[in-house]
Amino acid sequence: MGVTSPRRKELVAACLAAVVLAVSACGSSSQKAIPFEDAPSASDVITVGTVDPSHFGTLPVGATLPTDEYCSAHVRPTPEVRKANATFNLTSGATAPPQTGYFARVTGNFTGTTDEIIQWASCKWGIDEDIVRAQVAKESWWYQKTVSDWSTDPTHCVPNHGIGVDGKKRQCPESIGLLQLRFPYIPDAFPTVTVSSAYNMDYALAYRRQCFEGLDTWLNTVERGSDYATGDLWGCIGTWFAGRWHTAAADQYMNAVRDYLSQRVWETHDFLKG
Repeated sequence: MGVTSPRRKELVAACLAAVVLAVSACGSSSQKAIPFEDAPSASDVITVGTVDPSHFGTLPVGATLPTDEYCSAHVRPTPEVRKANATFNLTSGATAPPQTGYFARVTGNFTGTTDEIIQWASCKWGIDEDIVRAQVAKESWWYQKTVSDWSTDPTHCVPNHGIGVDGKKRQCPESIGLLQLRFPYIPDAFPTVTVSSAYNMDYALAYRRQCFEGLDTWLNTVERGSDYATGDLWGCIGTWFAGRWHTAAADQYMNAVRDYLSQRVWETHDFLKG
């Protein structure tokens, strides 16, 4: 049993019962994740040499994940391309409330430029940094203040982004941040995912790892394009948007991220000019 992805509201009703039972989150549409006893704890350490610090790639299923400290020490300095993120990037999430399961590792305990934060979170969760760069571009164009998933329900509004505040009459956003986490389904992550870029990234990639490790078996209990499979990173990326496994909507989003990756859109003139 599971829940929808932390970003797409169209899929909420089908998984409402699962949301009630879940403890944290699972993707870019509705976000509530189920605790797993075999999930790694915050004390997990990395074996020296497991991660190539010159490029943080995707670690295989079952790999021991790097610590905050390891990743902080091996982030490569990069310039800021989004000056608007300055305050968010200098705010760590270290004071956020504790989570469970995979989310027990989420701290947001890092500050730096936007790209450095992407590196740090990619390293920590063992997800290829270029894939993460591409998805962050798709979700927010690398702006932490980006909002989306508009609602007319005032109980669904991102805190401090009530009805009409963001310029849409009688509407408010449900999602915010570099990877667009969604308030109605992970209220315990707010407001920290709003004010801290690192916490937003850290929390979102915990979902990605959980899915990649094969723990989101609820995806086989709902509409799907194929059976959920461990180790399918691109399937997990599609699920972040659609809350379903390899449906048409999920694959369309997945392919859009792939296109940004192939373009290396974060290096293009249009991207860099904002």
